[in-house]
Amino acid sequence: MTYKQLSQLKPELFKRRCGIHPQTFAQMVDVQRPELDRTGKRGGQCKLRVEDQLLVVLEYWREYRTQFHIATTWGLSESAVCRLIQKVESRLIKSGKFRLPGKKHLYQNASTWSVWAVDVTESPIERPQKNSDATTAARKSGIR
Repeated sequence: MTYKQLSQLKPELFKRRCGIHPQTFAQMVDVQRPELDRTGKRGGQCKLRVEDQLLVVLEYWREYRTQFHIATTWGLSESAVCRLIQKVESRLIKSGKFRLPGKKHLYQNASTWSVWAVDVTESPIERPQKNSDATTAARKSGIR
């Protein structure tokens, strides 16, 4: 499904399909455009627009499909999908806008502690002793 088709969807359905809001998608496209838009430049040209290239990467992240399956869906080679994923990931990390908080940041916000004390002492189980006097055997004559 290309970006032209996805842009017709409501924002809720867009997020459901891609995993991100349309506004976030637009910000990602703005970050990616200088590097991925190669029209008029020397070297290999990608068959897809910048928006579609980003959709390829989002599809890889969201659906965990193999690069071979994504390549056959979009009409690309498997190596082109691999290079595209690496380019987009590195560009998004370099921009700094889409980074996840680090471990230190998460630990700073987790200052609320709760302590639970559980009594796990062993207590003996009350059960009959294993000797012949304590157990009563049923008599055959008593069974009808």
